[in-house]
Amino acid sequence: MSEYQRRLGSRLRAIRQQQGLTLQQVEETSSGKWKAVVVGSYERGDRAVSVAKLAELSEFYNVPVSELLPKEELSAPLVSGAPTKVMLDLRRLSRSDLDPDLRPVSRFAHTIQLQRGDYNGSVLTIRGEDLRALSVIYGTDPEDLVVRLEDEGVLAQT
Repeated sequence: MSEYQRRLGSRLRAIRQQQGLTLQQVEETSSGKWKAVVVGSYERGDRAVSVAKLAELSEFYNVPVSELLPKEELSAPLVSGAPTKVMLDLRRLSRSDLDPDLRPVSRFAHTIQLQRGDYNGSVLTIRGEDLRALSVIYGTDPEDLVVRLEDEGVLAQT
């Protein structure tokens, strides 16, 4: 488990507790959509949370997604020299021979593109906090994810 996953889990637990909910009440209130065992595993950091699930949890708790992310991570620069933003090569991310493990990155980039209304089609810059959110999906640190993206050739050349 990465340090970030542990912090994210602690933040999820804090939000739930601030709302006065037990894990069982989360399951009951959500009509079974959020199983107590699953939310508990997110909170312990035993299970990686996808960006889509974070968005759904933010709706359930009625808080912005940014409130689910650990506070110190939002304002702190990335550790160990990892970039505070990276440029993704959208053409390479849309290749048919893209490693299936990188599809979440492709979907994430597409979602950001839609939100920004940015359809230049060649590169997309994502912020450090987006990179941290993506690294949660992969259960790794942001700097390791950057290395993986470089190895896969999906980072734009500057």
